[in-house]
Amino acid sequence: MIRVEITRTRGSSPREAGAAMFVAPDSLTGTIGGGQLEYMAIDRARQMIARGEKAARMDVPLGPEIGQCCGGRVELELRHVEAAPPAPDRPQVLIFGAGHVGRALAKALALLPLRPILIDQRAGELAQATGETRLTPLPEAEIRRAPYGTSHIILTHDHALDFLLAAEALRRLDAPYVGMIGSKTKLAQFRRFARAQGLDTDRLTCPIGAGYSRDKRPEIIAAFTAAEIIGRLTETVFPFEKYPCDS
Repeated sequence: MIRVEITRTRGSSPREAGAAMFVAPDSLTGTIGGGQLEYMAIDRARQMIARGEKAARMDVPLGPEIGQCCGGRVELELRHVEAAPPAPDRPQVLIFGAGHVGRALAKALALLPLRPILIDQRAGELAQATGETRLTPLPEAEIRRAPYGTSHIILTHDHALDFLLAAEALRRLDAPYVGMIGSKTKLAQFRRFARAQGLDTDRLTCPIGAGYSRDKRPEIIAAFTAAEIIGRLTETVFPFEKYPCDS
């Protein structure tokens, strides 16, 4: 197996220095940004495997000569390794409420480098969901025992339960994102409730996925909320990664 790592970039590039992928004869893990750059690196890595080479370097201009228009330059190091390292644990996102929006959100977040877990007290709602679920009579306990850096999204069928869970989540100062479905009126009511308990509501996002569209279909709310969450997490949890350039 060959580890392909970007060691230096100049100008515009699809990924940053340190981005890596692992190339085997019939499989690929990771990405250095796609496009012709990646195809060239894969081809060179498989040549190395076939020839038994242990190390190589590439210096690739990202211009018309290779069919990309980033305009920068990328240096790659290719090195033989025995195996790819295990994938890092994905940050958890606990979704409280397996209604229409909760189920749509779980699907949307499953496409991202996250581990969404849908939690509800109602077995019937969870039965309609896909992905990882938890049935529990005490959802607040899930917040208390969640791993460090877990995010929490609250959208249950009960406003009182929403308030209880949101307050519990705000007590977790390690939570990068705490969101609650609702309206300006619901937020004002929650702030009064939270102040009585000495909680700071500045960290709460409510309503979730707002400010982008007035469309209230569950899938639309889920899409904007997923963007909101991953935007927050890439600022606080993940290293910043640029979007791949057009190839």
